[in-house]
Amino acid sequence: MSAAEPVQEFFSIGEVCELTGLKPHVLRYWESQFRFLSPAKNRSGNRVYQRREIELIMLVKHLLYTEKYTIDGARQKVDEHRKKGELKPLARSALDVQTIETVERELREVLALLGGEDAP
Repeated sequence: MSAAEPVQEFFSIGEVCELTGLKPHVLRYWESQFRFLSPAKNRSGNRVYQRREIELIMLVKHLLYTEKYTIDGARQKVDEHRKKGELKPLARSALDVQTIETVERELREVLALLGGEDAP
């Protein structure tokens, strides 16, 4: 019986970009607009994100790209959720939705390849 794989606690900006589908400049801009997005920096000065911050990034992405809020509107919405104590579950939910969408997209690509079609 093998030991369970350790859960990764810290992520580089490149890993966060891959997980979220966002570009590094977008993440850096959001850091200037949302005070709760402030990743620590390692000894080399590189950003180091925690899972909690990735969940918040996914919530912001959902508010901006899916629900079409402005930056100010998204900031207000996050503050409302925080005051109601709903922020953590909503942020986790946004990350779960992104994960499901990614898996579905990858499955469609695999099916297209297996069927000899071009991926969508």
